[in-house]
This record gives sequence, C-alpha cells and structure tokens, in this order.
Amino acid sequence: MKLVDRPSPNRDSRGGAPVDILVLHYTGMPSGDAALARLCDPAAKVSAHYLIDEDGTVYALVPEEARAWHAGVSYWAGARDINARSIGIELVNPGHEFGYRAFPKTQIAALIELANAILARHPIPAWRVLGHSDVAPARKDDPGELFPWKELSEKGIGLWPGKGADPGEAKVAELLARYGYDPEASLEKTVTAFQRHFRPTRVDGMADAETRALLAGLVALYDACKGGAR
Repeated sequence: MKLVDRPSPNRDSRGGAPVDILVLHYTGMPSGDAALARLCDPAAKVSAHYLIDEDGTVYALVPEEARAWHAGVSYWAGARDINARSIGIELVNPGHEFGYRAFPKTQIAALIELANAILARHPIPAWRVLGHSDVAPARKDDPGELFPWKELSEKGIGLWPGKGADPGEAKVAELLARYGYDPEASLEKTVTAFQRHFRPTRVDGMADAETRALLAGLVALYDACKGGAR
C-alpha cells in the first residue's frame, strides 16, 4: 500500500468520543484530483481521514485521533454526531452523478489493507462498518450497489448475511432500527440503503421477501456477533 501524507485543515476535536465506527464513501466527483483538492480546501469544509485513488494510492488527510468532516447529518444506533466517533475513508469513484463504475481491484486491495489496520487499532465491531448511505439514507447513495461489501466481509471487514426466516412486512422497520438505521428516516429510503449494502442485485426500496429474509439473517448475525468477539 502506497501511503502519501496530504494533510487537510478540515478537522477538529473528537471531544472525547470513542472511535467505534468506520464509514466508507465514494467521492462522487469527476476526478480523483478534484476530490483530493476539495477534501483539502478549507472553504469546502469537508474531509475524510483517508482517500484511496483508483490506482491504490492512499492519501492520509486527517489523523485518526482528530474528527474529520465526512458524514454530515447522520445517525447510527442512537448516535447523531457520527463524525465524532468514526473514521472516514473516501474511494475515488465518479458516483451515480458522473458515471458510476465498479471499483478497481487495486483500489479495493488497498482498502482491505488499510481497513484491517484501522480495525486493529480501534475497537470497531463488524456491525459498525458502514456506508455513507447507511448513516444518511435520505441524502446519500454511496458507496453504492457496485461496492464489494461481500468481498470485504470475507476479509474480516463488516458483516454479510445469509437469509433468515421471513419476518413479514410489519417487522421491517423494527428490524432496521434494531440493527442501527435511523427510525425517523423514510422507510423506503432506509430499505434502499439496506439493499445497496446487503442486496445490491435489485435496489428499489421495496421490502420484498428476499430483502426481508436478508434483514432477518443480518439481525441474527448481529445478535450472534454481539454475544461474542468482533
């Protein structure tokens, strides 16, 4: 992994909050150079701890002990200042607005190496490795349905569910909130975010039988993991 120091001024104190969330993003800009410039521009007031270019180069922007400005208005499992308790990684990708495409293998290999190092340094449980769309389903789509969440889970980064018993439509909102999604967000938007992460083959915001079975499987896996080690 090639690591380049490129300090961003866009940071502040965590205020004593523990680091227990890892949030993954795509840049959603036409080029990596444009994204890097924006993340380091004090006028933009955005940043992340790391940026990974498509060739696998990792830019270190904000020290992990500082609060980077990447999640914005967000929520997870009762917490609303996600920036204070998370590490944010941006992956160069034009996103849905500028020609969304698959993430190169070299970029994902660098992400896996970096994420595993972060998880070794911080007590971040697998169920708190999230996408930007998970913590901000009403506003964000990234890193999107082309992001290889299953591959990451096989490398010890995040969870990937099997199917459980269909809990029925009435239980969907309850189970999403139990996992950590914002109970005040639109159910359709939240189901869409869940699908982007855990059922990327069809992202339509409809809690169909397959989506419900995967949600049940995820919550069962979450419960099992919480009862043991990360």
